[in-house]
Amino acid sequence: MQTKQLGNSDMHLTPIGIGAWAMGGGGWAFAWGPQDDDESVAAIHAALDAGLNWIDTAAVYGLGHSEEVVARALKGRSRKPFVFTKCERVWNDRREIGKSLKADSIRREVEASLRRLQLDTIDLYQIHWPEPDEDIEEGWTAMAQLQREGKVRWIGVSNFNVDQLRRARAIAPITSLQPPYSIVSPEIEEALLPYTQQHGIGVIVYSPMKSGLLSGAMTRERVAAMPSDDHRRRMPHFQEPRLTRNLELAELLRAIGRRHGRTPGEVAISWTLRNPAVTAAIVGMRSAKQVEGVIGAAEFRLSPEEVGEIEGFVQAGAA
Repeated sequence: MQTKQLGNSDMHLTPIGIGAWAMGGGGWAFAWGPQDDDESVAAIHAALDAGLNWIDTAAVYGLGHSEEVVARALKGRSRKPFVFTKCERVWNDRREIGKSLKADSIRREVEASLRRLQLDTIDLYQIHWPEPDEDIEEGWTAMAQLQREGKVRWIGVSNFNVDQLRRARAIAPITSLQPPYSIVSPEIEEALLPYTQQHGIGVIVYSPMKSGLLSGAMTRERVAAMPSDDHRRRMPHFQEPRLTRNLELAELLRAIGRRHGRTPGEVAISWTLRNPAVTAAIVGMRSAKQVEGVIGAAEFRLSPEEVGEIEGFVQAGAA
């Protein structure tokens, strides 16, 4: 499997990596509904056995639970993948989520993540959200200090805009940016991707299938039956009038994929990887079976004509 260097780091990543958001389970503000930990572990094992070499999680996923699941899955594995996690989203005893970029908070968070992940150092530590905005400089200074101390190997950001990237770069180099990117959410193409290319910042995109909407497995009935704690119920793209259009797009991706023996999800992921500014894509996996439906995206690439087909559909919808 081909790999690509992530920004200024020494890490060469497979085109897709294991996303552990849903592995946090249910019962928190941005859950995907209940999740079986055994299924999560099986998904990680299947993905690693297929050749993927990195995992992305965050402290807030399941309020620490996703990191614990990752640690359980990696226990006893002879070949360890790169492990990425994030700070800035914090929570209290009542499970209420807050935001902090204060230096002392980030230091507490990294120690807690290291314990949960059962690691001595984190390969890539990322600021999850640039909030509060006025504390970005303090937060990024703290991140650079953790890197100097060896607590983390490389440091990156997630959900930053160009101005926020500039402010952080004035303090210390940024290894990577993690933004949302998909056929239905291509906004980063306008300013963010050109900026990252210009300054050698790696890009690992998230939600390339728009939270499963473009996987080919989503239906109107499945959306209606989502658990009450599945945050996707509240997303505009899962509601009318966008839902119908997005399900039609998934059918176009199914038709394109059928020509190559690929799933709609693999086509959606491949669309994000066609962009030279993108290093790799985070793909959520909740079971070993789901791995089978996305792993082909690591090697499948769309032809220019197929990219044109997709763009034609999107433009017709915009018109």
